Amino acid sequence: MTTESKSFSLLRVVVTLSLLVAIGACIGWYFDLLGLSHGRPPANAIVVIAPYDYNGTWVFDDPRYGLVREPFVVGIPEMMDVLVTDILDAKDGFRLLFSANSFPGYQKKLTWLRGDMDGNYYALDDPPMEGWICPAMFKYYEKPPREIYVKAEPKS
Repeated sequence: MTTESKSFSLLRVVVTLSLLVAIGACIGWYFDLLGLSHGRPPANAIVVIAPYDYNGTWVFDDPRYGLVREPFVVGIPEMMDVLVTDILDAKDGFRLLFSANSFPGYQKKLTWLRGDMDGNYYALDDPPMEGWICPAMFKYYEKPPREIYVKAEPKS
C-alpha cells in the first residue's frame, strides 16, 4: 500500500468517525440522553403564562414552545374561573403563575390523580374539582409534578 493510499484510508476513517460522533450527539440531544431538557425551565421555577378567553374557552400562547391558542379543556376552564373570580376583565387576559413547588402567595394547589391519553388529571380540593392538563405540560415539566401550585393575578 502506498503512502498516498494510506493517508486516503486514514482520512476516510477520520471523516466516518466524525460523522458517527455527530449523528450520535444529535440522537443523544433529541432523546435528551445528554440531560439538556430541551430548554424546559428548572423544575423549581415559577412559570408565568397569560391565559385569555378565545371563543368561550381559556387559552394561552407561549412563543418559546410554539404554542398558540393552546386550550385548557376538561375541567380546567372551570378551575380557571375559580382562580379569577376577583380579577376584573380576566377574560381579556391575566397572569397565571404555576410551579411544582409552593411559593409565597399561591392561591390553590392541584394534586396529581392519574395519567390519561398523554395528559394528566389533577384535583383541586376547594372547591372540589377535577381537570385534565394536556400534553403541553411537558413543555414545562419532564414528568407530571405530584403537585402544582397556582396563582392568578391581573396583567398589570
